[in-house]
Amino acid sequence: MTALTIGDVTVTRVVELDRSSFEIGAMLPESTPERIAAQRDWMGPELLDPVTGVHKACIQSYVLRTPWHTVVIDTCVGNDKPRNGVPAWYMRRGTYLSDLAAAGVKPEDVDMVICTHLHVDHVGWNTRLEGGRWVPTFPRARYVIVREEFEFWKREGETGREEFGLIDDSVMPVVEAGMADLVASDHVIDDRLRLEPAPGHTPAHVCVRLTTPAGQAIFTGDMMHRPIQVAEPEWNSRFCDDAELARKTRRGFLERHADADVIVLAAHFPVAGRIVAPGGRTRFQPLAA
Repeated sequence: MTALTIGDVTVTRVVELDRSSFEIGAMLPESTPERIAAQRDWMGPELLDPVTGVHKACIQSYVLRTPWHTVVIDTCVGNDKPRNGVPAWYMRRGTYLSDLAAAGVKPEDVDMVICTHLHVDHVGWNTRLEGGRWVPTFPRARYVIVREEFEFWKREGETGREEFGLIDDSVMPVVEAGMADLVASDHVIDDRLRLEPAPGHTPAHVCVRLTTPAGQAIFTGDMMHRPIQVAEPEWNSRFCDDAELARKTRRGFLERHADADVIVLAAHFPVAGRIVAPGGRTRFQPLAA
């Protein structure tokens, strides 16, 4: 999308990878081909490739310019990191920083980084490799991380249950530099931005709500991985930590936001949109071009 204006805030996508490493059935293992096909009637070309049938997805950051802050929500995979098992992530040499610059933002311009959760494809550009050391990518920023989420993944890293080493290379360097704000899952940042608990995908996953005098948006992280989950909220992603809690969180979110005038921006959705419910059937409606 081009820059989206919501009141006095602009939102820009910076896309690191424009496709997923997992096809729809692998990402949503509780799905079936028949039920996937049954949802095609409402999924237009913004969401579904009309030729191949591929469900579009990406890995991206959202950059917000508010009256007070330049904010990055989630920081993708990162460069130079040994992400074994996913070839597109392994020792990447991507153009993320150049793409950020093309959006008009240099690392030193960023005041705040918000992590919706600490999965590997959401924290990678928290740091970059410099002189053989991992250093904070955004040298002036405060990194907002939910304390419960940090403590969980720190334990996972210390016990070897976190497979990628992301705590050591993408989280601890900002903590040790004194740049992390470890906060509650309902933390209020200012009168534009606040966190909202959305647990299940990870233990303390959060959404980020933007409120302006002219309207609202919500950045949902990985509460939903693919737009089809708006119609099939019982389907978890392959990466959800607590299956039933993830379903409960998703159902509650859809009930609250169906036909509400709130723009939804998910971490892996290819477009922004709204939750609509014609005839009581929830679906994701992309914003008009």
